[in-house]
Amino acid sequence: MIQPQLTFSSKVKLRDGNQIPILGFGTYEMNGKEAYEAVTWALEVGYRHIDSAEWYENEKETGQAILDFCKASGTSRFDVFFTTKLKLNNGYNAVRKAIKKSLHECGLGYIDLYLIHGPIGGPQARRESWRAICDAQKEGILKSIGISTFGVRHMQEIVDLGLPLPVINQIDLHPFMVRKDVVQFCRSHEIELEAWAPLVRALRFTHPSIVSLARKYQKEPAQILLRYSLQKGYIPLPKSSSKQRMISNTQVFDFELSEDEVSCLDDLDEGLVTDWDPTDCP
Repeated sequence: MIQPQLTFSSKVKLRDGNQIPILGFGTYEMNGKEAYEAVTWALEVGYRHIDSAEWYENEKETGQAILDFCKASGTSRFDVFFTTKLKLNNGYNAVRKAIKKSLHECGLGYIDLYLIHGPIGGPQARRESWRAICDAQKEGILKSIGISTFGVRHMQEIVDLGLPLPVINQIDLHPFMVRKDVVQFCRSHEIELEAWAPLVRALRFTHPSIVSLARKYQKEPAQILLRYSLQKGYIPLPKSSSKQRMISNTQVFDFELSEDEVSCLDDLDEGLVTDWDPTDCP
C-alpha cells in the first residue's frame, strides 16, 4: 500500500537510480496547440511529469511548453520529467533515427524516459528496437528506458537478451483491468508500472462501487480511481484539457482507501480494454 505521507511532489526511485514523479500528466489525443496549452497549465498547477509520444505528434509543442514554463518560472529543466515513445519497431537504424528526431522535436537536450510504444512488429523487430534504445542510453541522450503495452511474453524476450531491463512498463491498468500476470512479472523484475488510462476514460465513473467510495470520502470518481492506482504502487497518468480537472486530479493525497476497499476494487476486473491492447500480439 502507498504510504499516506506521500505528496504530489513525491517520486519513485527507478531501478537505474533515476527518480520519476508519482503522478504524471498525459497528452494522448492532444494536437499541437492543445498540447502546448494543456502542458503549460499542468506545469503551472504543479505537475512535473509530462508524457508525450512520437505517435501523438505533439513532442515539439510539449517540449516547447516545458522550455517556456521553465524560462518564465525559473524552474530548472532537470526538475521536469519528460517521457516520449517510439512509434514503430522497424529496425535498429530506423529506431536510432527516430530517437534523434524525438530529441530534436522536443528540444529539451535529453529525454528522461523513452519507451517502445508497443510490441507490434514481431520478436526480431522488438529485439532490434531494444538494442537501439540501450545504445542511445549509453550515449546519455536517454536517461531511463522502458516499454509500453508489453505482455509477459514480450517482456521475457527482453530478459532473455541479457541487456539492461526496462525500468517501466506503461500499460492500461485500473480496477476493471488488473492484469495480474503482467503486474506479477514486472514486480519480480523490478519494473515499475505506469497506468496510462487510470480513469478508465470515464467509462465507469457511475459504477456503484466507485460512486459509493466517492460519497464516503467526499471525492470525485476520478479521485477514487487515482488513489486506487497510487495505492497499488502504480504511476498514474491522467489527462485533461481542463485546468480545474487538472487540479482536482492532484487532490488525492489527503485520504487513503482501506486494504479491503482496494481489494474490492480489484474484484471489479472485467478485462476492460479502454483503447488498444497488443499484449497478445505475435
